[in-house]
Amino acid sequence: MLMTLDLNDPRALHVQVADAIRRAVASGEMGPGDRLPPAKEIAGALEVNVNTVLRALRELRDEQLLEFRRGRGVSVRARPDMRGALQGRVRELLDEARRYGYRPEDVIELIKESS
Repeated sequence: MLMTLDLNDPRALHVQVADAIRRAVASGEMGPGDRLPPAKEIAGALEVNVNTVLRALRELRDEQLLEFRRGRGVSVRARPDMRGALQGRVRELLDEARRYGYRPEDVIELIKESS
């Protein structure tokens, strides 16, 4: 799983980490039962504090996308909550739209026009 962070992105780093993992699950890059690397390894690769990664992982656990198992690490749930993954993508879309001056209502209109 290849993750990068955008230091120019106004979103918090833990949000970016969580979104990257959501994208990997939603795209099929990671599937049910796949284990994530240890938080310390992810933090080292991204050059962030391990607590930043742990915060992202806890957020995804709370969304029921990931499960924590003592002695087995963190893995994608057998039946991941794709709604949680999709919510992450929607947040990204709304953040991007705001940067271009669009309101959530404008995005909803664009979605309706596209379907």
